[in-house]
Amino acid sequence: MPASSVAINGQLLLLYALISIICLVVMIARYKLNPFIALVLVSLGMGVAAGMPVLGVIASFQNGVGGVLGFIAVVVALGTMLGKLLAESGGAERIALTLIDLFGEKRVHWAIMFVAFIVGMPVFFQVGFVLLIPLVFAIAKRTKTSLILIGVPLVAGLSIVHGLVPPHPAAMLAVGAFKADVGLTIIYSIIVGLPAAALAGPIYGKWISPRIILPAHNPLADQLAGQSRAAEDLPGFGISVFTILLPVLLMVASSIADLTLASGTTLRNGLNFIGNPVISLVVALLVAFWTFGHQRGFNRDQLLKFTTDCLAPTATILLVIGAGGGFNRVLLDSGVGKAIADMATQLHVPLLVLAFLVAAVIRVATGSATVALTTAAGIVAPIAAAMPNSVRPELLVLATGAGSIILSHVNDSGFWLIKEYFNMSVEQTLKTWTVLETILALSAFAFTLILASFV
Repeated sequence: MPASSVAINGQLLLLYALISIICLVVMIARYKLNPFIALVLVSLGMGVAAGMPVLGVIASFQNGVGGVLGFIAVVVALGTMLGKLLAESGGAERIALTLIDLFGEKRVHWAIMFVAFIVGMPVFFQVGFVLLIPLVFAIAKRTKTSLILIGVPLVAGLSIVHGLVPPHPAAMLAVGAFKADVGLTIIYSIIVGLPAAALAGPIYGKWISPRIILPAHNPLADQLAGQSRAAEDLPGFGISVFTILLPVLLMVASSIADLTLASGTTLRNGLNFIGNPVISLVVALLVAFWTFGHQRGFNRDQLLKFTTDCLAPTATILLVIGAGGGFNRVLLDSGVGKAIADMATQLHVPLLVLAFLVAAVIRVATGSATVALTTAAGIVAPIAAAMPNSVRPELLVLATGAGSIILSHVNDSGFWLIKEYFNMSVEQTLKTWTVLETILALSAFAFTLILASFV
């Protein structure tokens, strides 16, 4: 096939992807179609328009749904149960009160950003989110402030470490692809990530929160905020923090084992097993049955009711997230990602800019930060290898990671996770989550360029 034909096909694929995204937004925002149904229809339309066999489109969509929910459904279920116990025991309120006392009501959103940044380092975005969202609900309720003011710093802190900081899997793959030093990458990513999170989190959150009016009733907030009670009736701060951070500690132990222990040893295998996100959440939930359950006077019937009732509001969330994953898979299988890669290889721009742009375009088109980071690293790494000493490989990891988190929108399962938990409309989610992700990406890239002038 001639090169011009390939180029035209690539351009058409990108045009179809753009049209499908516009149709999705219009169906949901203008015609109030259920997001799950809209995602199914748009996925089928995109696949057929791209020339995929009809049965192939269906299989691709199903694989995408299964691939996303295979991990996220378990994480959301376990995390929601843990959050419910945290709320019912008073643990979330205890942590919220302590943070408010330490930082003051006017600065508690800054505290949440730092907590999210630290907690998010070893865990997946979704895990960190479901672990910490009860604190957001509790703090917003206690301080009578906007859920957006507290929630935006949370997701900013989690998102920036997800995109930039090893040992997250995609970041670690980029470290390997660019042959970067892990330790230096972590140091540089913290230098770049913290100010970026501050801009997109507390600073932007304070500006946007008065402009977003949320519905008075939030089913998940009702489940996870807990009832206000006297301070003496709350569990201790130490045991509350230990229980909620236990999965984080187990995942940190697994990451340390990967860096320090020989592959295949019994100790490393054991730490990797217990540090798996799903296993670590199961362990934390079992501990919570004691610390937040038995120790607080709850019986077995009450614990069963807590862990059953809290799952009802997550059903719609999981359906929409799964459908978002199906749409993502159809975009990838239709060749949109390859079309972007082909275009990227023809660009003649500085390496850091190239890494950022390639990751950004793949992210916008496919909706997956992980796919964007890993694909872009694979495209740019051979070019970087042919130009040794032109730029530090650690900075290439950061530039690629920054591009991979830009402009999250309706083809990203994370978009629907944030929308449903905060009970926002599509338009409100675009104004909050999508904008903060873009601020994160652009500011992280800008700080990477500044850092490049010093190292």
